[in-house]
Amino acid sequence: MPREDRTTWKSNYFLKIIQLLDNYLKCFIMGADTIHLSLQGKAVVPMGRNTMMRKATQGQLENIPALEKLLPPLQGNVGFAFTKEDLTEVRDLLLANKVPAATRAGAIGPCEVTVPAQNTGLGPEKISFFQALGITTKISRGTTEILSDVQLIKTGDRVGASEATLLNTPNISPFSFVLVIQQVFNNGSIYNPEVLDITEETLYSGFLEGVCNVAIPHSIISGYKGCLALSVETDYTFPPAEKIKTFLADPSAFVAAAPVATTATAAPPQLSLKTRSRRSWMRIWDLVSLTNHQKATNSASFICKISK
Repeated sequence: MPREDRTTWKSNYFLKIIQLLDNYLKCFIMGADTIHLSLQGKAVVPMGRNTMMRKATQGQLENIPALEKLLPPLQGNVGFAFTKEDLTEVRDLLLANKVPAATRAGAIGPCEVTVPAQNTGLGPEKISFFQALGITTKISRGTTEILSDVQLIKTGDRVGASEATLLNTPNISPFSFVLVIQQVFNNGSIYNPEVLDITEETLYSGFLEGVCNVAIPHSIISGYKGCLALSVETDYTFPPAEKIKTFLADPSAFVAAAPVATTATAAPPQLSLKTRSRRSWMRIWDLVSLTNHQKATNSASFICKISK
């Protein structure tokens, strides 16, 4: 089958990207090298130049304005991974695809490399090579054997020519090509991939930790007072607010319920109905606050106990 020309390939590529942007509401933006993917049919990964991806995305902004959020991450060697499946599951599949990579002199080590004790299979003439790297060896049955584990490269170190030569031996391949997920696009929102690690257990434990560290009883009381005030000023009501509304509708009922002074005690001066109503309201408010403060304190103490 003859290979299509460059113009036809570009045209087909743009059509493919546009079709995927129309059909998928979720995708990953990833940094990638050439890598063979095994995604079990759960994602579509079109690779290409970022300029072509940007052009195809810009062409769809009129139909899907939210795609504008995809443009800033499209820099460097990146690609899309479109999916309709669970994002966490597809993320794990993407990160599981690794391809061994040859170690190049001058490259920056992406991770720590420790050469384990082993028989390298190299001849005795390589003893001086290992000595230059500070690796203790011995000759065993005509081959060079490393006697103990040696940390050869630290994360961020530049790989030297000798280290690259050693790491490219058949039994040592510490580096690999791997996808790096940079951003997650989900129904018009874009966020860091670390968000996918947040579970219900994470939220629950975070809430319990906050309950134990914050003056939660006072917060509950303040919120409860706000609810009571809202209920008094509006038609909205709930059982604890009914008692408040009843006394406000007929303040004399609370005055009548007060104990009658004995004859031996001098009668206090008569107060106006307005003054008595105000005092009645303050007594009710204090009673409600005290009762719910105790409830809030007990609730907070119980939550802190079960979290420990």
